[in-house]
This record gives sequence, C-alpha cells and structure tokens, in this order.
Amino acid sequence: MIALAFLIIAIIAPIVLVTAFFALEVFAGLRPLRPADLGDVRARTMIIIPAHDEQAVIGQTIERLSSAGREVLVIADNCGDETADVAKRAGAEVIVRNDPDRRGKGFALAAARDFLRSNPPEVVVIVDADCQLDAASQRALSSVAIGFRRACQATNLLSPDLHAPPMVQISNLAFMIKNLVRQRGLQRLADRAHLTGTGMALPWAIFESADLGAANIVEDLALGLDLANRARPPLFVEQATVWSPPASQSGTLVQRRRWEGGYLATSLKRAPAALLRSAARMDLRGIAAALDLSVPPLALLLMLNAVAFVLGAILAMANGMLWPLIVQVVVVALTVAALASAWLREGRRFASGATLLRLPLYVLWKLPIYLGLARRGAPKEWLRSGR
Repeated sequence: MIALAFLIIAIIAPIVLVTAFFALEVFAGLRPLRPADLGDVRARTMIIIPAHDEQAVIGQTIERLSSAGREVLVIADNCGDETADVAKRAGAEVIVRNDPDRRGKGFALAAARDFLRSNPPEVVVIVDADCQLDAASQRALSSVAIGFRRACQATNLLSPDLHAPPMVQISNLAFMIKNLVRQRGLQRLADRAHLTGTGMALPWAIFESADLGAANIVEDLALGLDLANRARPPLFVEQATVWSPPASQSGTLVQRRRWEGGYLATSLKRAPAALLRSAARMDLRGIAAALDLSVPPLALLLMLNAVAFVLGAILAMANGMLWPLIVQVVVVALTVAALASAWLREGRRFASGATLLRLPLYVLWKLPIYLGLARRGAPKEWLRSGR
C-alpha cells in the first residue's frame, strides 16, 4: 500500500507542478506589457516568406506587405503549383527551391540566408504566406530587434470568428492564450518569449549564424530555445501583431497534430535537462522558462489533470490520504480562475460563452491527436493545413 501511495504521488506531483505554473503564467500575463520606447529607429528590413503551394493566398499577402515600399523575398519551396509565378507578378523577389529530400521551413530559410549574404539587410522579418503584418507592426519589430540586438516575436493570433464551429473557436482561444497571455507571462517571469513561426524579426548578425532547425518540425520553437541557450533569448513585442486566417475544423486538426507533436517531442527532450540545470544554478528565470516548456497543450493538460484526479481519489479511498487530492483540486480551481480571467479580458472575441460550455467536447475532440502521437510519434514533414 505504501508503494502504491508513492507511485500515485510520483505521477500526480509533476502534473500539479506544471498546472500550477500554467496558472501563474496566465495570471502574470493578464495585463499588457509596457511597449519598448526606442524612438525613431529605422533599419533596412527584408521580409522573408517561406512558401509551399501557396498560390491561392500569396499574391494578396505580398501586395499588402509591399504597399509601403517594403522589400519581400519569397522562397518557393518544393512547390507543385504556381506559387513562384504569382509571387513574381505581385512584386516579390523569388527563389525557387526544389529538393524533395530536404523539405521544411528551416531549409527554406537557410536558402534565403545564402541568397542575402552578398547584400544583407539589417533585420529579417519572417512571415507565413497567408498572414497580415501591417507596416506599424513591422517597424516595431525591426526597431526592437535592432535596439536590443535580440530576436523578436510579434503577437501571433488567428482572426476571430464567432460564427466558426465551436471546436475551431475554442482552438482559436487556446491559440490566443498561448501566443498572447502566456507570452506576456513568460516575458515577465523569465525575460524571454517563444518564437512562433510567423511575425519573427531577427537582426542579421543573429540570423546569419543561427541554427535554423532545418530538420525540426517546430523549427521556430527550436530556434528560440537555441538563442536562449546562447544568452540571446527572444523578446515579445506585444504592440506588433501578425494575423492568420483560422483553419477549417479539419485543417485545425492538421495544424494541431503537426505543432503539438513537434512541441511535445521538443519539450520531452529539452525541458527536464533545462529544469535540472537551472535548479542547480538557482536560476529562477531559467526555472520559469523550463517549467513553461514543460506545460503541455491545454487539452492535454486538462486530460492529465483528469487522470490525476482519479488517481488522487483512489489514493484517498485506499488509505485515507487526502492531501494529494486536495492540492490537485485547489490547483485546478486556480487554473480555471486564470482561464476565466483570460477569457474575460482577451478571449470573448475568439470564443463565445456558450461555446466554452463545449470545452469537455473539445478535449475529447483532441484525444485522437494524442493517441496518434503516442502510436506514431510527431510528424516528420512540413504539413500544410487546409484552409
């Protein structure tokens, strides 16, 4: 019986720890950050768009980006459509890359870097082919990147649609909590942010020498972690916003399978070592960053807490040990309060109150993703989601 108690506590403890940190991070991210005041900093900026079969959207994206005289470079990576021709007609400079054995955003960015070395810009801004980044946001990113000599990440959001299916609305809300509220919290707690793939700005000196994560399915996350290990962690520039259209319900599942699979694989590989290393040095910011990386996606976090509750109840019934169950329930209550606060402050435009009642169905909707990841592991290829 003692062995069973130790086993259950050993399972519950890390779940409670990461859930408690998640709640702390959300509470810390409820208030907006103070914008960086760098004055009128100007820098030659190149906007890079890695694109794979994006002929339907890339022309409009380039026209919006180049409307204020901004330079745009498109890497048409292993395309089977007219992406390159559409991009050229829209006014962008285009690199056509065909290498089926070396596919992925990291390889596309490496090709852009090689092309730019003869006449490098001061800053590169990386944007996905279907995104909107206005001129003011781009200037804010470039100014902070040059002023602090660090990589920067804009607020990366999906365009809200309260008429979308409930599962898409909740997914968009979870995306906002991760990319706005938790980014604020991480910036406050650890003086760093995650790179999220689009709306990223890097000074040329960093971009030129960065490991672009060519073989990593979440190359943006890996790049940010590697920069942090080199004492140049990315900054969150909240006043800059990049918008992406929400995917369809089936497309949302494709997006989530790719990103969450890569994220979980990276988290399991890097977070434990980072936590032990930071704890040994008594580095509180490093501990916060490692705990942030340990937090699984929201649906999986809720599933794990359901398991922890059941195990805690078994322990309470088996030998009367109540405190693990009480601690877990209190932490979950704080997490619910944090999520409710985030929805009230930022989330009502992404998901209606009636939609939130379907949160348990959202968790079940995501279950096949995690069962598939457990069987097959993370996707190995650059997946394009349905739109």
